[in-house]
Amino acid sequence: MIDRRVALKLPLAGAAALVASTTFAQPAKPRTRIVFLGTKGGPRVENGPSNPANLVMVNDTPFVIDCGMGVSRQLVIAGVPIPSVKFIFISHHHSDHNLEYGNLVYNAWVAGLSTPIQSFGPKGIEAMTKTYWELNKFDVETRIEDEGRPDPRKLLIAKDITEDGVVLQTQDVKVTAFRTPHPPITDNFAYKFETPDGIIVFSSDTNYNPKLAEFAKGADVLAHEALYLPWVDGLVARVKNGATLKKHLLESHTTAEDVGRIADAANVKVLVMSHLVPGDLDVTDEDWTNEAKKNFKGRIIVARDLKELALPV
Repeated sequence: MIDRRVALKLPLAGAAALVASTTFAQPAKPRTRIVFLGTKGGPRVENGPSNPANLVMVNDTPFVIDCGMGVSRQLVIAGVPIPSVKFIFISHHHSDHNLEYGNLVYNAWVAGLSTPIQSFGPKGIEAMTKTYWELNKFDVETRIEDEGRPDPRKLLIAKDITEDGVVLQTQDVKVTAFRTPHPPITDNFAYKFETPDGIIVFSSDTNYNPKLAEFAKGADVLAHEALYLPWVDGLVARVKNGATLKKHLLESHTTAEDVGRIADAANVKVLVMSHLVPGDLDVTDEDWTNEAKKNFKGRIIVARDLKELALPV
């Protein structure tokens, strides 16, 4: 704090400026940031980490990547007004990535949505959108008439992605889709966000795919799904379909050790491991990073719900 007697001796404008700079100065809000809304892989809803969802904020414009159960509440907890969402990207049509897609838009609508939301996803997102509104026709039309709300069916503009390439170009952000295998699913896309402050790549669910390293080459942040191999047997022992589930996990996901291999080949600045399988909190951050460190010597972050990362990194 400045001495009041010193301030009184200064010219009025100069004193005001000095007081403002010393007393009320706040750190600049980052222009671009990532919020890891839900970091647990898989469809089970448990008393722990939320299901898969991510947020990129660029100049206060929210881009939501995947809509696992809980995404609406996670956005609210993160301090993001749901009606401010402008873009939604679905990586693939496993339920832990799209189950709250329609409900996120509905929740934005009942919270005051009045501007369009554009959504992008593999083939089927357009049909899913149409079916969602048919499913909720009674409620939607009742509220339009009874509560004077705008028609939300006109505010959600869905687009199927059928091939690799640029899917969105705004004044600030370019988003590119890249197909990566997630057996048995082939309509599955990683997304690259080119922002004013750096490049962010989300891997989607994927088996080990060296071509993904080429897609993410030189990225500032690579957010990659991760499987903790030492715990697979313990995970599948909990369920009746354990043998089949184990086969799926090993064939469809990337071990943390191989995630490090992808990050190293891509020469990224920061590797973030998310969509963690298993999502148990007693698999420690050190456990995860030790696996990735076998192949990647750069900065590693283990995503936890609502963790934020500002760019540039």
